[in-house]
Amino acid sequence: MTKRFGRGRGAVVGAAAVLALLAGCGAVPSSAPEIGGGSAVPPRPTGVEELTAPPSAPAVAAPSCDATASLRPSGPLPAAGRMPGGSTMARIAERGRLTVGVDQNTYLMGFRNPFSGELEGFDVDMAREVARAIFGDPTRIQFKVLTSEERIPALENREVDVVVRTMTVNCERWQKVAFSSVYYQAGQRVLVPSTSDVTGIESLGGRKVCATKGSSSLANVAGAPAGPIAVSVPNWTDCLVLLQQGQVDAISTDNTILAGFAAQDPYTKVVGPQFTAEPYGMAFPRPDEDFVRFVNALLERLRSDGTWASIHGRWLGAPPAPPVAAYRD
Repeated sequence: MTKRFGRGRGAVVGAAAVLALLAGCGAVPSSAPEIGGGSAVPPRPTGVEELTAPPSAPAVAAPSCDATASLRPSGPLPAAGRMPGGSTMARIAERGRLTVGVDQNTYLMGFRNPFSGELEGFDVDMAREVARAIFGDPTRIQFKVLTSEERIPALENREVDVVVRTMTVNCERWQKVAFSSVYYQAGQRVLVPSTSDVTGIESLGGRKVCATKGSSSLANVAGAPAGPIAVSVPNWTDCLVLLQQGQVDAISTDNTILAGFAAQDPYTKVVGPQFTAEPYGMAFPRPDEDFVRFVNALLERLRSDGTWASIHGRWLGAPPAPPVAAYRD
């Protein structure tokens, strides 16, 4: 599926600026502004930082593990509206809504539609399936918009029940949160202006490359052997604005996110092969193992009954085979 916001590069810049503005306010507007026709250059995003060395390593190195292996479902899914007594799911059902951390800046995955003000995308639809499994109603959900670096603190502080936000599972993160089985397999690539001579991450030595704070993409850029200059920003939309302004030479992150940028801005292109594996998992507070097993049972069903393929087709095009679940127990 391909969507375009406006016509011409001025309109494309305007679209990115509107998405950034909506992200900053965090509220659903009563009426979305019309996009297109503007030629003014938006201001440089706030919170931009350049890294001359990789982000510091954690105080305690993460142990070697199979990060993609999650907790095995304990049995078939209970019927919607009939969650086991005393379970995390029963507590959520009693509250009357599922609270989910999502993005609103990543077109196709998790973004706020600038015309309707509604959150949409692959991740948003996957989150709605969790609400459907608990309540029988995918609208019994409250979204909390998070930046990349806010995801883990929001889980640790129990501000959300689950995060569904292009979050790569890795051993370091497993020390702080729990993950579902992999629901999407992505990989990091590079986005550049269509006139650029860059062919991949290996040709970005000494050039500025944008990624968000708290993302594995930022660490991968900062640690790349070619020696690019990593530029960190709060939101992915900020990266697109900086690229359009000529403030950075490239954006590097997961191919899913870059596909959204390329759909928004026809004056960009994705180059080079994938140079990392980025398996996405839904993230949970570590104590909520019953909820992890519940969602893993749901993911098994979504893979087998065609729902996962249908959601993929809606947002990301013809679906491949869904990721195969791996379990650690």
